[in-house]
Amino acid sequence: MTQEEKRGEKRDAREYLPPRKHFGQELRIAREAAGLTQQQLGESVVCHATLLAHFEAGRRMPRPDDAQRIDQVLGTGGRFYRMLRTLEEAKYAAHFQEAAEAERLATAIYQFAVSLVPGMLQTEDYARAVFWGFKANPNPKEIGELAVGRTARRRILDKPDTPLMWAILSEAVLRTVVGGPAVMAEQLRDLARLMREGRIFLQVVPFSAGAHATISSMVTLMSFDEAPDMAYIEGVLTGVLVDDPHLVQQLRQTYDLTRAAALPRAASLALLESVAEDYEDDC
Repeated sequence: MTQEEKRGEKRDAREYLPPRKHFGQELRIAREAAGLTQQQLGESVVCHATLLAHFEAGRRMPRPDDAQRIDQVLGTGGRFYRMLRTLEEAKYAAHFQEAAEAERLATAIYQFAVSLVPGMLQTEDYARAVFWGFKANPNPKEIGELAVGRTARRRILDKPDTPLMWAILSEAVLRTVVGGPAVMAEQLRDLARLMREGRIFLQVVPFSAGAHATISSMVTLMSFDEAPDMAYIEGVLTGVLVDDPHLVQQLRQTYDLTRAAALPRAASLALLESVAEDYEDDC
């Protein structure tokens, strides 16, 4: 086989890679062509070499400003910035793109929700009601597309290698009427079903528990087979993905404190089904 045929074979192989893997492979090729190590490129773009290794492995995606600096250093004329903008993660809000990528790779996901059912566990009607409430001038078609996109994340729970999913909900999540009694009844019954089928482990922190460690924020912790743990903290129209080991450990401790304040599994399931029954009576 000639060198040109070998290069063609490599190009063909890259065409079948998932988008983020393709991005990472092209980044590695461009870096090596420039004669730079990951450490050298990292120093030039103000990015840790370990993070660059995650970019090249397709485990993480750079932020837009990181991609622009990479293009500048490698002289690639905006190529990596343009590639980044076309990746499938663009269907999510900008602040959630990296977290969505991490979520798909996680082997275990631990969530605490303050007032809403976590996105991955929302039914389509519940998600639609959430998006409707967030929009100043809601467009039914756009709302429908957003709801379908959000509920597609539930497919993670259908995989043969489903990650461990542990959700802790404030009782406020059960009592906040999103979309009306019928929507709430369906949503809570669905959570109960997932619990009974063993697809998620769920606990409720009752109002009677009072103040607890994560009372003011939604927190998600994620574990991986071949990467350090990460955390995601979300607020209104914003979110922060945390990979600093010390801070992630602190967040895990706060999560564990909240778990200690929650009802046991059986009592949580009973409360979930009792509230669902109340909503059904109101329909």
